[in-house]
Amino acid sequence: MSFGALRLATRYLLSPLAGFTNLPFRRIVREIGGVGLATTDLVNARGLLAGSEKTLELTATCPGDWPLSVQIFGSDAGQMADAARLLADRGVASVDINMGCPVRKVVKTGAGAGMMCQRDEAAALVERVVQAVPIPVTVKMRLGWDDSQLTAPDLARRFEAVGVAGVAIHGRTRQQGFSGQVNRAGIRAVVEAVQTIPVIGNGDVRTVADAARMLEETGCHGVSIGRGALANPWIFSQLAQWEATGRYDLPGRFEERLHLLRRQFGYVVELRGPDRAIPFFRKMGHWYLKAMLVPPTLRNDFQKARTPDEIEAVLNRIIERGPSVGDRHADLPELHIPVPGGPIEHW
Repeated sequence: MSFGALRLATRYLLSPLAGFTNLPFRRIVREIGGVGLATTDLVNARGLLAGSEKTLELTATCPGDWPLSVQIFGSDAGQMADAARLLADRGVASVDINMGCPVRKVVKTGAGAGMMCQRDEAAALVERVVQAVPIPVTVKMRLGWDDSQLTAPDLARRFEAVGVAGVAIHGRTRQQGFSGQVNRAGIRAVVEAVQTIPVIGNGDVRTVADAARMLEETGCHGVSIGRGALANPWIFSQLAQWEATGRYDLPGRFEERLHLLRRQFGYVVELRGPDRAIPFFRKMGHWYLKAMLVPPTLRNDFQKARTPDEIEAVLNRIIERGPSVGDRHADLPELHIPVPGGPIEHW
């Protein structure tokens, strides 16, 4: 699959996911293999142009982190174009425009999913960004604002006409947030609305079977995976194996997951320093340990650790104890990463 001149090794993409698709996690999934393209956490175009330290950290990369797309958001076409130019000058492979974020503080500025209600303005902004850079520009959006405004097919046609290299569709409306079921028929409508550009399906893909269903029922050209990859960093490798051979290996067991945890934590320390790395990694560490069936008392000890030495001491006790059920060589149950809940208006 290709985005313009950018040829991807597989059609399985790491979704942009606020707080999680940072450089350390991208390094982990790339080392396992099977990722065609990885995208950063969403980046504020204004903050990027201002040189914000937090924003620059979101765009941090390294030689093995390729091909990389940086997702930007904003409602000012000039700022978005300038941010895209800055990124192209820094050597990123692609720029992705966020039109799917449902969070109120983003939407109220006219950015994220709010752009889907302003079709003419959205098309003009996208065209401005496309014309600003020589690299592929893609758009990630939802099906629409709500069930009465399913604007994604029309927007996809407009974006194709102004030169985008591809679109990714999360199969829910903004009003749904992450509730209900992904509307694969809605994604198919977007696939049928365009002529030549690839459409990437996204939403509720946690397993190889989920990805196969997405491809079959929507006709999409690729699949983008976010929380499913957090729960199972091996999913891209599994998908590449499945497509090549019809079979795939099981995800890592206890020892393999502990090895990944250590590597990812080391990458976070490398990026942020130990003092900032430890609180930053707690949530991800909790998910690793829960997937490994580590007893709650040891998971709690991990959360309370304040120094790298304390973390290492807890991990050594975890190794000694092993999982709370079965043994360290047994298959582990599927882990579901929670999604934001509560009324969408309060996000």
